[in-house]
Amino acid sequence: MGIDRRLLDILCCPVSKVPVAMLSARQLDYLNSRIAAGGVVDVDGRPVDRPLAEGLVTRDAKVVYRIDDGIPVMLPDSGIGTSQFADFPA
Repeated sequence: MGIDRRLLDILCCPVSKVPVAMLSARQLDYLNSRIAAGGVVDVDGRPVDRPLAEGLVTRDAKVVYRIDDGIPVMLPDSGIGTSQFADFPA
């Protein structure tokens, strides 16, 4: 589906204010494989049990936000911190 480029240009992490970009196919595949394996949690500590169809990642690759039905879910406690992975692709 994708996000309108104008919207993507103004979106940023609500906590760190770091701009975001679309997850690359490599990052999306990596994250979904880890979700399928279990043990992935969001920033609030809740298990992430559904794969992402699309997502946004902060430009410093520290937080991932899911996109549901074309709508970015940019809630601070629902982000997925990448520090829980030793080898998240930047």
